[in-house]
Amino acid sequence: MKLYTLFALLTFFLMGCEQQADKVRMETTSPQTAGFSEEKLQELSSFLDFSGTSSMVLAYDGQIFFEWGDIDHKHLIHSIRKPMINALYGRYVNRGVIDTNQTIADLGINDIEPSLTEQEKQARIADLLKSRSGIYHDAAAVSEGMLRSKPERGAFKPGEHYYYNNWDFNVLGHILELKTGKSIYELFHQEIADPIGMLHYNGVYTNINIEKTDAPIPDTDGFYQFEPGKSKYPAYHFRMSAHDLAKFGTLYLNEGNWEGKQIIPERWIEASTRSYSTTNAYMDIGYGMLWNVLNKNEDRSSRSFFHTGTGIHMLAVYPKSKLVFVHRVNTESDHTFQQNDLYKIIGMIFEAQHKILIRNFQVFFPR
Repeated sequence: MKLYTLFALLTFFLMGCEQQADKVRMETTSPQTAGFSEEKLQELSSFLDFSGTSSMVLAYDGQIFFEWGDIDHKHLIHSIRKPMINALYGRYVNRGVIDTNQTIADLGINDIEPSLTEQEKQARIADLLKSRSGIYHDAAAVSEGMLRSKPERGAFKPGEHYYYNNWDFNVLGHILELKTGKSIYELFHQEIADPIGMLHYNGVYTNINIEKTDAPIPDTDGFYQFEPGKSKYPAYHFRMSAHDLAKFGTLYLNEGNWEGKQIIPERWIEASTRSYSTTNAYMDIGYGMLWNVLNKNEDRSSRSFFHTGTGIHMLAVYPKSKLVFVHRVNTESDHTFQQNDLYKIIGMIFEAQHKILIRNFQVFFPR
């Protein structure tokens, strides 16, 4: 019995070791190898000098060929937190810990008064992942823009209508914690950051109640933002470096595989980056499961996906080009970066690439 126990413990230890990759910096390559013009990238650098950008990374096939600013400094990622949660759901759905067909009622979830209706409680986890829950309860960290387009309670049944909904996103975090007994930040460190060897994310977090304090938020990897007058469920904010976000994007570029180990199921990434709702018919952009999707069409030869934060942070994955793009702004200090400048930067990136791909970009962001 003692020998068996020792063997079991050793096996468990070795399995744990396999989960953690070396904390190494991403390799670099030349712009020419990536198919980019060095001269055009220099023009991009000159633009960034005056844009208010804090850092930026371009990576080709897992290797950085362009970086600007301090790519090791951790900034608040705002709404790019949604893909972080997508990655965790991919892991736990695959293990059978989470069933996306379970409803809010099945999970025993409710909220402060006015509490959820019986119709709202029929929303499934799958509906929350697609931001189609039909639950329009107040939520933490809701912007003015979200409030302007928010439907009235009961306006739509679960699954019937897309609305970019922080209630859905916040409760998805709660469900993960309910099912695992661990914090979001601990889960992300254990399940994603360690296995791909992120350099700067360590899973350290804190809590804030913004209804009671306006003090500076401690410089942690994450923090729960509570607004108990609106909802019992906090928003969960992450801070990450541009380097680590580029690693995360590369994980998705590689269809969930990292150095031969399948971290996120390929089928989950395929399902998550498929459009379930049209968010911009003119540009043919949709929403998948916690990712925005650039649909493949007659003008766009392949499907790509991205997420923005406050309209000025961006993580984008262009599988056909083997390209990952990360743009950061220090939004926790005074900043002057304008959203239109993000479009200009994307334009300059694709103008630096082979001309055959420029048309695909113009369908995304016409100039």
